[in-house]
Amino acid sequence: MVVLIVIGLCAGLAYARYDASPRQAIDGEAREFAAALEHAAQLAQWRSETVGVSAEGASYRFWQRGADDRWAPITDDDVLRARALANGVSIAAREYAGQAVASDVIVPLRPSGRNEPFVFELISAEWRVDLSSDALNRTLIAGPVAR
Repeated sequence: MVVLIVIGLCAGLAYARYDASPRQAIDGEAREFAAALEHAAQLAQWRSETVGVSAEGASYRFWQRGADDRWAPITDDDVLRARALANGVSIAAREYAGQAVASDVIVPLRPSGRNEPFVFELISAEWRVDLSSDALNRTLIAGPVAR
């Protein structure tokens, strides 16, 4: 009887972990993306090179600008690797320097640390989260809010 109770409790806990709510999923994705954005801004300053980020659909990716002024994907940093979002969550750049942007834009993070303000938006069926920059290259998370 005790063994069955222990197995039942373990199964219940495992189910609870795998059955995360949509709000928790989008909140977790927002926090991970915010941390990656801050890391990318610091990396741009440390390496003295422009780093960029693009987001479209269910994924985002970080880029580095080469000496030939062309963007190349960052592959040598685990935090900045290309990332697919949780099922049902999408992301897009919404604003850069106060202007609406195209979905395929690469938002630059300059080595000087003086970056234009930007806004990215994460969306699920029920929730929305806005991520914006401040003057100190911190990423501010607004949400999740119900859609």
